[in-house]
Amino acid sequence: MKFVDEVAITVKAGDGGNGCMSFRREKFIPKGGPDGGDGGDGGSIYLEADPNLNTLVDYRYTRRFNAQRGENGRGSDCTGAKGEDMVLPVPVGTTVIDAGTQEIIGDLTEAGQRLLVAQGGFHGLGNTRFKSSVNRAPRQTTQGSLGELRDLKLELKVLADVGLLGLPNAGKSTFIRSVSAAKPKVADYPFTTMVPNLGVVDVGQLRSFVIADIPGVIAGAADGAGLGTRFLKHLSRTRLLLHLVDMAPLDQSDPVEAVETIIHELGKFSPSLTLRERWLVLNKCDQLLEDEQQAILDDVVERLEWEGPVYVISASERLGTAELAKDVMNWLDEREHRLVEDEEYAAEMAELDQRIEDEARAHIQDLDDRRALRKQGISADDLDDDDDEDDEDEDGPEIFYVH
Repeated sequence: MKFVDEVAITVKAGDGGNGCMSFRREKFIPKGGPDGGDGGDGGSIYLEADPNLNTLVDYRYTRRFNAQRGENGRGSDCTGAKGEDMVLPVPVGTTVIDAGTQEIIGDLTEAGQRLLVAQGGFHGLGNTRFKSSVNRAPRQTTQGSLGELRDLKLELKVLADVGLLGLPNAGKSTFIRSVSAAKPKVADYPFTTMVPNLGVVDVGQLRSFVIADIPGVIAGAADGAGLGTRFLKHLSRTRLLLHLVDMAPLDQSDPVEAVETIIHELGKFSPSLTLRERWLVLNKCDQLLEDEQQAILDDVVERLEWEGPVYVISASERLGTAELAKDVMNWLDEREHRLVEDEEYAAEMAELDQRIEDEARAHIQDLDDRRALRKQGISADDLDDDDDEDDEDEDGPEIFYVH
């Protein structure tokens, strides 16, 4: 399966049909007059959010889309047919950006939402339109206007209530398998998760939330190391981050350093993302004795000066996962209630969401610009060669991963 979360496409709306110059010629009617019809409008191009799609792979190889041109007008006052509109389906959560100006055209965040991205051309006028009492035989017509041509960049960010964050092998995929019906790949080596996975967590009584598992973040991820920032951006639309940490890593690494590594990368990618509500989840407690668990918990909380919620779980044995899921659901419900009741809090959250979006997009655009310069051999010595592993992509900023 290919997962594509960025593509560059070109859309060309249909041109308007030209007006017709014609005069009525019938037997026994010597002065028939003008009867040239108008042309038809050109077809427009829309993007529509389709809940059945979860990748932009359909636009990986087909890059240009042309809407139908309006037909020219004809005699006998016949108007040309309008060009058919073109509707391009995209996954829910797609952001549409003008590639030339970097202007955000729109966000498709709801199923069925439709966005006009290229306006069809206006029809030309036939000579019938120009007849008057002083111009009985007009020979004027107008050409149809050109349809809009735009280069677009489509960015997909998965829509989830909760995002899982952590180093490779922290147990994120195992956790999402334990609390939902999602079945991401689980193995005893890093980077088993190559694409984001979504799971619906059902906590009973018609209460559920969506959780997203993204590939593990490593040191230097904000500069493109590992799977880079291409998947960090998927956390920008979540409401809560669950930071999973391996309590008993096989390499005897320090859990506190693992937490600090992630926080550092988040800050480099988007400083505002570090302000998102984040809970610390210490995983794999089944591999330790109870006194060892408590000792590690106390050490992590003390050294990090952590003041937020902390949970100790075992995703593989499903210890503590149900309680964590219920607490997450309760927090999400309380947050929704507060957004409705507290206008100041709602404005604060909206501002934070916008800052995260802006910072994430600016960071990714900066990496794209540096990559383009590096391909041209400009300022190569001043750039970090590790900030991208996709130099073989000759077509632009889109990226795909094979699962």
